[in-house]
Amino acid sequence: MDQLKKIIRDIPDFPKKGVVFKDITTLLSDARSFHRMIDLLAHRYVGEKIDQIVGIEARGFILGSALAYKLGTGITLVRKPGKLPYKTRSIDYELEYGTDTLEIHEDAFKSGDRVIVADDLLATGGTMAAVVDLVAQAGVEIHECAFMAEIEFLNGRVKLPEGKVYSLLKF
Repeated sequence: MDQLKKIIRDIPDFPKKGVVFKDITTLLSDARSFHRMIDLLAHRYVGEKIDQIVGIEARGFILGSALAYKLGTGITLVRKPGKLPYKTRSIDYELEYGTDTLEIHEDAFKSGDRVIVADDLLATGGTMAAVVDLVAQAGVEIHECAFMAEIEFLNGRVKLPEGKVYSLLKF
């Protein structure tokens, strides 16, 4: 795990002064590291009944697609308003500096589906908490929220279902 963590680049003062941004593009562009990260993450779910991976715009699409492929499931996309072509259900949620909205196709799941909600990084947990609520409205079981990395001191996991959060890498 330490080898994967070393590949992720720190960008100081981005997107604003005082923030150290974890730039995952360095890991994604390294074929061997990207493959290893997906293998390690997917291994956790081998033998589990998982029907769909839910990927959150935009970097969650990368992780979610690779994970869905590896596990032999479909992927469902959660997007910003107006980006999905069919009927949607939506959720509004609070950000540090305002509100935002996310949408999912209303027919994305079958009743009783078990899903993993995937994103690249768990920070404050606000976006993932909104997606968990949005997906739960569809009557599916959330098996777990899966992240490539977590910034632990931000305590984002406290906003998510207890015992249903997994992060491969922790900072």
